Amino acid sequence: MLILGIDPGTRILGYSLLDTDGAKPRLVVMDVLYLRQIADFHLRIRKIFDSTQRIIDSYHPDHVAIEAPFVGKNVQSMLKLGQAQGVAIAAALSRDLSYTEYEPAAVKQRVTGNGNAAKEQVAAMLQSIFGFEDLPRYLDSSDALAVAYSCYLEQTDPLGDLRDQLKPKRARKSKKQQWGDFVSANLDRIES
Repeated sequence: MLILGIDPGTRILGYSLLDTDGAKPRLVVMDVLYLRQIADFHLRIRKIFDSTQRIIDSYHPDHVAIEAPFVGKNVQSMLKLGQAQGVAIAAALSRDLSYTEYEPAAVKQRVTGNGNAAKEQVAAMLQSIFGFEDLPRYLDSSDALAVAYSCYLEQTDPLGDLRDQLKPKRARKSKKQQWGDFVSANLDRIES
């Protein structure tokens, strides 16, 4: 199976292809679509659509894994990011491809074990896994690889997230319970 990973963006869109046939996944390509030079936002969106179709037509992936927009403070940026994601999904659907959305924190958690990992940490972990020589200039491409790799991990261990959710969580004691435990453990220190 060939997975196209996409990290949507209106200025830089990252993409990667991951070949999952065989014992170990293999990186096919990891790159970015650089859009900053296009001043008109509508033309950027059109470029995302056309370029995503061109990538699909060139590599013939079986599935698309795309990062979901993160919740941020700037509503305008979130809306534009959502449009970029929607256009990339529309391009995939126009080529009869299925897609899966992945939350950024879930991708980071799967790849690094830390849902709050920095882009550099994600890229370094992927460099270790796939053995590419240098970190990419634009980490959007490694973010796209992280999304594709996350999709691969989900397919090879679909119950992984469910198992994590079902692990018993340590009960957090209230301050009153904590104080009671302290007093019980230190009765010899209490004066009557």
